[in-house]
Amino acid sequence: MKKRWICLLVENDIGALARIAGLFSGKSYNLDSLTAGPTEDETVSRMTISLTSDDKTFEQVKKQLNRSVEVIKVIDYTDIPIHSKELMYIKISSCSNKDMTEVFRIAQVYDMQVIDYNPACALLQCVQTEKRNDDLIKLLQKCFVNRIEVVRGGSVAIEAIN
Repeated sequence: MKKRWICLLVENDIGALARIAGLFSGKSYNLDSLTAGPTEDETVSRMTISLTSDDKTFEQVKKQLNRSVEVIKVIDYTDIPIHSKELMYIKISSCSNKDMTEVFRIAQVYDMQVIDYNPACALLQCVQTEKRNDDLIKLLQKCFVNRIEVVRGGSVAIEAIN
């Protein structure tokens, strides 16, 4: 099993995202992340999909996507250099003054922004790789046991410039 990345260029039509997502659920493929948004061409949307699969399943996924009417292009990002980031929000509740000092210290060290806070609660914004965000969650779960709430937005990716 290997982490895989696919970029899709699809027609920007009503229901396209639902049909693509339905293709995955219909075949019992599990997605790790799916993000979608318009491109510089208003008639085209870009989807970034990450999944964990073996080679055989991944080839089936790509074939199914290439058969979809709304898919213009399928790009396999798995083995090429890419830049990817994921938006994540973390709310930390029930903070003491000491906790709040630690929240600000961790935010500074890990390049997160404190985007809202009051004396007992802080809201952090983080734009990092999935792996880095996973590591941050583990750290914050350890430091603030049962006091964090996490919202992750899914990764976006683009091919690196050679």
